[in-house]
Amino acid sequence: MHTPSDAPEACPVCGVAYFSVSRHGADEEGLLINLRENERFARVCVDAIEGGGVDFYHHDHKQV
Repeated sequence: MHTPSDAPEACPVCGVAYFSVSRHGADEEGLLINLRENERFARVCVDAIEGGGVDFYHHDHKQV
């Protein structure tokens, strides 16, 4: 996982600002997503990237 340098200013999935973005490559063995709401983030949008893998856009409670 890493933070892409070419990340857009708004989330490409929902169009609003996000707190952070992380890129997970197609070569990773697995991916765990905790769907319970927590104190830091209210939502994570997932966007497929060309060539495999996904970008996760983390939205805090004020952004959604």
